[in-house]
Amino acid sequence: MDPNPSLGVAIITMGGLAGAVFYIPFKKVKGWAWESYWMVYAIVGLVVAPWLLTYFTSPNVLGVIRQTPGRELIYCCLCGAAWGIGGLTWGLMIRYLGVGLGLAIGCGLCSAAGTLVPKVLKGELMQLFESSAGITSFVGVVVSLAGIVLVGLAGMSKESELSEEVKKRAVAEYNFKKGMIVAVFSGLMSSAMNFGLQGGGTLENLAQTVEPVTAPIWRGMPVLVVVLFGGFLTNFLYCLYLNVTNKTLGDYTKTNVPLVGNLVFAGLAGAIWCSQFVCQKTGEPALGMMKYLSWAVLMASAILFSTLLGILLGEWNGTSKRTRTRLAAGLVLLIVSAILAGYSGSLEVGSTAV
Repeated sequence: MDPNPSLGVAIITMGGLAGAVFYIPFKKVKGWAWESYWMVYAIVGLVVAPWLLTYFTSPNVLGVIRQTPGRELIYCCLCGAAWGIGGLTWGLMIRYLGVGLGLAIGCGLCSAAGTLVPKVLKGELMQLFESSAGITSFVGVVVSLAGIVLVGLAGMSKESELSEEVKKRAVAEYNFKKGMIVAVFSGLMSSAMNFGLQGGGTLENLAQTVEPVTAPIWRGMPVLVVVLFGGFLTNFLYCLYLNVTNKTLGDYTKTNVPLVGNLVFAGLAGAIWCSQFVCQKTGEPALGMMKYLSWAVLMASAILFSTLLGILLGEWNGTSKRTRTRLAAGLVLLIVSAILAGYSGSLEVGSTAV
């Protein structure tokens, strides 16, 4: 597949949109505890949906997995499991720090670590500074982080403008020390998703050599199903634990709730959530040598779209000019970071052509 950075960024950005809106179907779930609809979300979004899509797009997936060294499979699966743990502690981070500060620290760490650490582990970080494309891509990552921080600061300002009563209701258990510990843990663990997605090189190579060969655009699907299975294990075990502890196993057979509707909407949320990583892996081939930027673009676009959705829903009404200015500046930087990602890819394509 010939590199087409603009197309790659566009595909991954659509994944960010999916990551921003996946929770909307949850609002239609009635009469179920959180762990019950999250269980359905995990089954559909981490197992059923990705495997169905992989079956139709990567027909050699089982042969690819059989021929992949066990060490790589375990690594990808453990990275997914680590992401699952990070995601489960995300709510605890918000509980202690609030949405604004939690978003700034958690997403910033997740984006930075998920983008740059894989390059460090491969010993390729300094290579970024050997070409205009590499330098531009690195600047794009920094700009993305700055945008994330500004959006987080806008959230902090928004919280500070609330009345004491509303503030306590918003962050009733505010604890900076605990919050920082959880934020660092959650952000770094969540970034492990991309460690796994970037660590399945053998899986991707075999996808294009084992018969029947997978098309280049879908070569990342075998990696995705392995990583997501690791995430499923941690989510499944935790939800099952809560089902037993909270005595909510009966939710799945309740007769006084819209059972079919709950299954459909919770499953739909999972399918939408899964599609963000499908977009990431299908957009990567178009980025060429700059594919490591896919995580930064995905994170930045998810925050961009979720913030825009909040604006449309009126969540920022009544905030001060300072807060709105920070928010607008953050959104602009997130857009610029996506443009820089595409431009750096174009520079790489141009240098390769020469």
